[in-house]
Amino acid sequence: MTEFPPIAAERRLGLLDPPQGHVAAVLDTDTYNEIDDQFALVYALLSPRIALEAVYAAPFFNARSEGPADGMAKSYDEILRVMTHLGFDPTGMVYRGSTSYLPDASTPCESDAARDLVARARAPREGPLYVMAIGAITNVASALLMAPDITDRIVVVWLGGQPEYWDTAREFNLAQDVPAAQVIFDCGVPLVHIPCSNVAEMLRTTLPEMATYVKGRGAIGDYLYGIFEDFAPDHFGRSKVIWDISAPAWLISGSWVSTVLMPSPVLTDDVTWGPVDDSRHVVRIGRHIDRDAVFTDLFVKLQQHADARA
Repeated sequence: MTEFPPIAAERRLGLLDPPQGHVAAVLDTDTYNEIDDQFALVYALLSPRIALEAVYAAPFFNARSEGPADGMAKSYDEILRVMTHLGFDPTGMVYRGSTSYLPDASTPCESDAARDLVARARAPREGPLYVMAIGAITNVASALLMAPDITDRIVVVWLGGQPEYWDTAREFNLAQDVPAAQVIFDCGVPLVHIPCSNVAEMLRTTLPEMATYVKGRGAIGDYLYGIFEDFAPDHFGRSKVIWDISAPAWLISGSWVSTVLMPSPVLTDDVTWGPVDDSRHVVRIGRHIDRDAVFTDLFVKLQQHADARA
């Protein structure tokens, strides 16, 4: 069993406070899994408050991949595609992640992404390195298992799972790699957990809104609009949740994401939440997101980027 160094309660609470000013961050993303990761990557890159140092491709397995390795590879390619449309040079910034999920909660899956996260976390810097994770948490858990000493040098902001008061924790990101999720909840790393239902689920938009505020905003605006339009055969009366922009949104303004501090939830092997254990370390958990504030900020930044490149 991997031993992780304890973090003093006062220091933990300080790390869990919403950040002030500019922050150093990395993004771990299963970018090709759906269409929301692309929006999150763009949002992070266009936000001056976030100094995005690296982007990691996470594994995924659904109808858009042939397995975790293929999902990771497709995500890697999609990251490069999005950054090119945005006009950002991805050279030296994008890393391939794990080709499989953790076999158990003690065995990491080494990858370029996990090794880079360890190196960046250990590098001298003022303040923590924020890890925005918006897919299966395999790469991040692997880095922590490989180097437990980085536990107090990073803050993980993870979109995954359901609210801890639900009768199930099951959701796509969490359920893909339950052992990795257990590492994140158990190891003591400072964690901002953003549940999907009732929280990130607030971040819904529609094709008419995309046509008004995203389409025509440069190559990246047209690309985002295109993948949104193509995602559903019929958009009549339909909205689409862009879950993943919740992670950069918390870094940009903690006031947009209402949270509570509570003992880290216990994730069981059958993907349910165990009883609350007051002896466990404290984490920050999302309760609500100001949908309008987040989308307004994203749309404004897309317009500003298009104007700057015109």
